[in-house]
Amino acid sequence: MEKRTKRWGDRPDAYWIRNLDGLHAIMPHLMNKRTDAEVYVNMEFDVTEALRYIEEKNRGEDEYKTTLFHCILMAVAKTVYLRPDLNRYISGRRYYQRHEITLGFVAKKRFEDHSEEKLVVATAPEDWTLTAVTRQVVGKVHKARTEKSGGAMDILKIMPRWFLMLFFWGLKTLDFYGKVPAVLKEDDPNFASVFLTNLGSIQCPSVYHHLNNYGTNSIMIAIGTMHKAEKIAADGTRQVRDVVELGITLDERVADGFYFGRSLKIVQHLMSHPELLDRPLKEAIDLDC
Repeated sequence: MEKRTKRWGDRPDAYWIRNLDGLHAIMPHLMNKRTDAEVYVNMEFDVTEALRYIEEKNRGEDEYKTTLFHCILMAVAKTVYLRPDLNRYISGRRYYQRHEITLGFVAKKRFEDHSEEKLVVATAPEDWTLTAVTRQVVGKVHKARTEKSGGAMDILKIMPRWFLMLFFWGLKTLDFYGKVPAVLKEDDPNFASVFLTNLGSIQCPSVYHHLNNYGTNSIMIAIGTMHKAEKIAADGTRQVRDVVELGITLDERVADGFYFGRSLKIVQHLMSHPELLDRPLKEAIDLDC
């Protein structure tokens, strides 16, 4: 990502975008909450080629098996890299451009009703590839599922209501000014470029998922269950393909509909040409979309 000299008003994770047009400059004041500016789209992605690539890639691999979720993570990271406006956020009624691409999700310790959930955030360096994604995510999920429970939330949950009201008022005030302590942000998907929830892993369809006013996350993606669907091929023939629905909620203030629309086409292009996912994040690719 672009390196810039830090100036007054910049934040540890992003720089303040000052050269905005009039419309974008006033939008955070007209719609000052992220939940005021949500746009939702449900889109079906063809993953047939990705599944074939995964099967071939996992041949002979026992420890680090690539999954469709890993492919989606890499495709999203590559799209954000190619479309940097997606890596913006609005906080404290100002626009910021992140220094890094981060992807957050929730890992359930066990697939049981009352099993504990752990928050996971992965940072995408410029040399990221699908292989690196698999190794990093498998490692982080394993750590989240095996490490001992506890921490700040277990302390907070026993505090009286008045204390929690005061604590979270103070936390939200710090959030407005970009002063939330790093220890509270580092593993919180609410501060990630993209927050994903893999509902397909629990056999659940894609759903609408709201954004949060706390934090800096501007994109939420709910991944549904993979299923078969009949599609019309370029030659006019009917084919049965493997597809996955993604429910994507966006903060419309960070970019316009045209920008978002082209970005979604890039995700589909990458999933249809999965070999591109094993090239470094920073490597330029030819797009026919």
